[in-house]
Amino acid sequence: MLVLSRKKNESIVINNDITIVVVEIRGDKVRLGVEAPRDVPVHRREVYEAIKRADEPAPETAAEDGN
Repeated sequence: MLVLSRKKNESIVINNDITIVVVEIRGDKVRLGVEAPRDVPVHRREVYEAIKRADEPAPETAAEDGN
């Protein structure tokens, strides 16, 4: 994992078309702004995990198998 230090209003660039900006630092929270192309999905991790779970096929049960 690459770890970078940034101050308020400083940014990082990923792959020439995604920019992450430190918008605000308040106590132990950091607000980040993300500028990315519309076709690039950007989610908080908990939202991403929920989407992944929703997209997984339901496990088959014995009743569905006809057994």
